[in-house]
Amino acid sequence: MRPEAAMILAAGRGVRMRPLTDRRPKPLLKAAGRTLLDHSLDRVIEAGIGRAVVNIHYLGHMIRAHLAHRVAPEIRISDETGELLDTGGGVVRALPMLGPCFAVLNSDAIWRGGAPLAPLLDAWAGADADALMLLVPRARASGHARPGDFFLDGSRPVRRGRAETAPYVFTGAQIFRASAFDGAPSGPFSTNLIWDRLIAAGRLRAVVHDGGWIDVGTPEGLALA
Repeated sequence: MRPEAAMILAAGRGVRMRPLTDRRPKPLLKAAGRTLLDHSLDRVIEAGIGRAVVNIHYLGHMIRAHLAHRVAPEIRISDETGELLDTGGGVVRALPMLGPCFAVLNSDAIWRGGAPLAPLLDAWAGADADALMLLVPRARASGHARPGDFFLDGSRPVRRGRAETAPYVFTGAQIFRASAFDGAPSGPFSTNLIWDRLIAAGRLRAVVHDGGWIDVGTPEGLALA
């Protein structure tokens, strides 16, 4: 089952990026002359996925106006203007537009040295899992000052837990079966809730990105990008 749609998470308030986001939503900030949102949508096209769902909240009208000029991929909007739903809640709101399996990309990340969705799609074809995440070694995670997120047991991600750090960082790229969200809350919640449930059931897998990755969540990260 190959994803026919991708969701771009673009609804955050961009608090860590202030003051650059005082009058502009973070997804419309530019890196190398192109908006972060367009970088993410380019990755969708690169993967041969024809439809993208973009969620909006803070200064969402500016994102709508920007996307009106984009020809491909086919774009649908999931409007969270009334209530910011966090990563997991945002996906649940968009499920009717996403299909039985789909990719999810954060809009505040830049991947280098390879297409981020390519290894995910290759691994997904044979993965006995309900979700697959793309990790990067912490040494290749630029602009990321926090500890690593996961260890790997084969292809199974293991939480850092009480360890001081872990060798791998989540890059913001993943694939889900829609059924992974069965029984999920209807309001705001983090995708971490779904990950923990899948880890407990042995249904979460990971692959490692061959190239580098930039965390574009702060002005320093944007400068690196």
